[in-house]
Amino acid sequence: MACTGSKSCVKSIMFLIVFVLLSMQQCKCSELELLLLMKTSMKDPLGSLHDWISSQSLCHWNGVVCDDLSHVAKIELSGKNLSGKLSETIFNLPYVESIDLSNNQLSGEIPINFSSCLALRFLNLSNNNFTGPLPQGSRIPLLETLDLSNNMISGKIHESVGLFSRLKVLDFGGNVLVGSIPKSIANISSLEFLTLASNQLIGEIPREIGLMKNLKLIYLGYNNFSGGIPEEIGELTSLYHVDLVHNNLTGEIPSSLGNLTNLQYLFLYINKLTGPIPRSLFNLKKMVSLDLSDNFLSGEISELISQLEKLEVLQLFSNNFAGRIPNALTFLPNLQVLQLWSNKLSGEIPKDLGKYNNLTILDLSTNNLTGKIPYSICYSGNLLKLILFSNSLVGEIPVSLSHCKSLQRVRLQNNHLTGELSLEFTKLPLVYFLDISGNNLFGSISERKWDMPKLQMLNLARNKFLGTLPDSFGSKNLENLDLSENDFYGTIPKNFRQLSELMELKLRSNKLSGEIPDELSSCKKLVSLDLSHNQLSGQIPTCLSEMPVLSLLDLSMNQLSGEIPPNLGKVESLVLVNISYNHFHGNLPSTGAFLAINSSAVVGNQLCGRGDGITSGLPPCKSLEKSSIWWFFLTCLLGILVLLAFSALVVVFIQRRRELKLKKVESAQDGNNWEIQFFDSKASKSITLDDILGIGVPYKGFSEISNTQVFVKRLNVDIPKSFWTNIHELGNIRHPNVVKIMAACKSEKGGIVVYEYVEGKDLSEVIRVMSWEHRQKVAIGIARALKYLHCSCSPSIFAGEISPRKVIVDGKDEARLRLSLPTMGFTSSKGFSFTAYVGPEIAEYNGISEKSDIYGFGLLLIELLTGRNPSDAEFGKRESIIDWARYCYSECHLDTWVEPIMKSDAVNNQNKMVEMMNVALQCTASEPPARPCASDVVKTLDCFVRSNSCGLGLKRCSSV
Repeated sequence: MACTGSKSCVKSIMFLIVFVLLSMQQCKCSELELLLLMKTSMKDPLGSLHDWISSQSLCHWNGVVCDDLSHVAKIELSGKNLSGKLSETIFNLPYVESIDLSNNQLSGEIPINFSSCLALRFLNLSNNNFTGPLPQGSRIPLLETLDLSNNMISGKIHESVGLFSRLKVLDFGGNVLVGSIPKSIANISSLEFLTLASNQLIGEIPREIGLMKNLKLIYLGYNNFSGGIPEEIGELTSLYHVDLVHNNLTGEIPSSLGNLTNLQYLFLYINKLTGPIPRSLFNLKKMVSLDLSDNFLSGEISELISQLEKLEVLQLFSNNFAGRIPNALTFLPNLQVLQLWSNKLSGEIPKDLGKYNNLTILDLSTNNLTGKIPYSICYSGNLLKLILFSNSLVGEIPVSLSHCKSLQRVRLQNNHLTGELSLEFTKLPLVYFLDISGNNLFGSISERKWDMPKLQMLNLARNKFLGTLPDSFGSKNLENLDLSENDFYGTIPKNFRQLSELMELKLRSNKLSGEIPDELSSCKKLVSLDLSHNQLSGQIPTCLSEMPVLSLLDLSMNQLSGEIPPNLGKVESLVLVNISYNHFHGNLPSTGAFLAINSSAVVGNQLCGRGDGITSGLPPCKSLEKSSIWWFFLTCLLGILVLLAFSALVVVFIQRRRELKLKKVESAQDGNNWEIQFFDSKASKSITLDDILGIGVPYKGFSEISNTQVFVKRLNVDIPKSFWTNIHELGNIRHPNVVKIMAACKSEKGGIVVYEYVEGKDLSEVIRVMSWEHRQKVAIGIARALKYLHCSCSPSIFAGEISPRKVIVDGKDEARLRLSLPTMGFTSSKGFSFTAYVGPEIAEYNGISEKSDIYGFGLLLIELLTGRNPSDAEFGKRESIIDWARYCYSECHLDTWVEPIMKSDAVNNQNKMVEMMNVALQCTASEPPARPCASDVVKTLDCFVRSNSCGLGLKRCSSV
């Protein structure tokens, strides 16, 4: 056989080799038998394999394609909901060229005979549940596409990956691979598409990657790569897409990237890159999307950017860029998205920006920009989002924006804008989010007809608006309405009752008068109501007690009078109330949010309280005189009954004290004198000191002693004098979410605490496999334990450390908190090291507190939601897990931070997950006074478990 050209010769030889190999391969089963064996290993709920039967020609089976010789050439079963394990028989098919089983539920390891398919060209097993290691590289002579992405494959990428020498597409993304990229990958010289994104890979990107001259796409994002971007990438002139996002890459962007003349997409965001943008990048004439955001880049943005004539997306936000916004941006005809927020840019916005562009999203917020908003900014008629907040912009809102019918999201707050709102501006049909607060805008807003049917959030606060409030804003979808700190007067419109979706209403610091309308109670979704600092009069409407999710109520600094409706304290969701500086009189309700209300929230009235008034600061209410004989007789009779009951309890208590009293015993095992006290009568009868000392594990030991199982913790430190006082308080704790202490021992050599044995596992062992429902249950259980310890124990007891290793999840998925040793009178100076799960103020004050417990609980919530813990090595550019969580909460979609195992649950529970993160961030506030108390947390968690939206009544972080 003669070869007329080198390529055809090589191809012929290759086919000849394959033919010989296939001939040599011994196949004990027919293709039909192999496929039937494959069928038996899988579950087929949709019946996609119903026609896979021996009585029918396999070439007519669903998902099977045969070649001209009736051999199986292709298996195409993508998205058929198949589950079970993948039989190795599929790789014994001698002539199959393409296998596509993507988007199913297949599990287990990929069969080790993977390399037996010598004719295989295309293999796609992506979007399944495969586990185990990657198949090792093999000289499969014709394989061109290998896609194993979005599974749960673990381990390292083996050096043998270089044996896949003819691959054009290699996709291992979306797994849990570790280790570094082997240098042998450069042996795959024919590779065009390389994807290793969303794994746990580390180390530097190998410089040998520069040898892969055919590469067109590199996607290595969402790993932990470090070091610099290799200069050698600049030698891959076929590249059109480079994505290295969300790593720990450092150093400057190499100027060699300017050699990539075919590059269209360059994504380097969320790294630690420094220095300026290389001038060479502006030579990339084909660039469509450039995203260098969330780094430490600096310098000015060059006017040379005008050379990127095809640029559609430019994102440079969250860096240290300074200087002016280049006027050259004005002349990029295809520019749609321009985001430069959170830099140090100054000067005016280019006056013709938008005139020659096709802008859809413009975000220049949080800079030092001055001057006016350009008149031409919506010239294209396609602008969706205009975000310019937190600058020093002046002048009026351009009239042109009033005609920008495409606008959906407008944020101009915290500038120096002046003037009135035009009539047309209040009739924009698609705007759902409008925030123009914190400016110098003025005029009446009720003299115009508001017609914004999509409006969900409206914030006009901190301006100089005046006049009466409008009856309507033209939308029944309003969720948040903030008109505070203006000069509005008149009454609160009764028509606000039509705002059925309203969750937050803020009217504070105006000149509103009249009574609080009963109609507000029609807003059944209202969570926060702030009417403070006005001139409101009359009584609190009793119907406010019927609002099911009301969480915050601030009526302070008004002229309200009368008594507090007693049922208002029974609203379960209500956690924060402020009624200070009014004319209220009578009793303060002794239920709900009023039970532990702060004195500053009730001052300036004529109220009285019940009890000692320590919390509220109010004098106790005087009892009415009971002078009748009948009342005297009833009181005496009741007193006698109480005395008899008390006597009986004393007898029982004395008997119990005899059983549980402190004993001094000499141990037969170590000869030391021990003091032992029991807190459980069963334990006192079934466990001896020698039984306890017989448990050999120093810190953790499970033992079955006289049919009683216990958990023993030894204290090999100096025992403080307060040991018995503190341990006695802990021994009396009885709560379903707290592990009970059954006994304690003390000698000169140390101490021992004996806990009840809880059948279950530490939360740290099971947290990664728990469903959302179980995580939610754990969160509420621990919150209830803290509420009991902080609010029901006298004095309050602090948990000390609230980490997954301190929480036991029992067989009923109930969380049980095991109290830390510092609770018993120990401090860090006594040999105990506090973990990251206590408040940062511990190091300064050397003592735990209620607020340090709440901080630890907040960290536990973050771990329940995200799967990350404080000891994780990196959080991108963020300094701590809390900074990272705050960034994710305010800037990222839920899918990017929620624990992967819960992503299927997130579809139906998104609101609850977001609310729990909101609670977590409030609990981890840097300043202890800003953290909520345990009782507030319990109410909030209970509230959103029962419904879809609740909160602590505090303002949540806003996203752009």
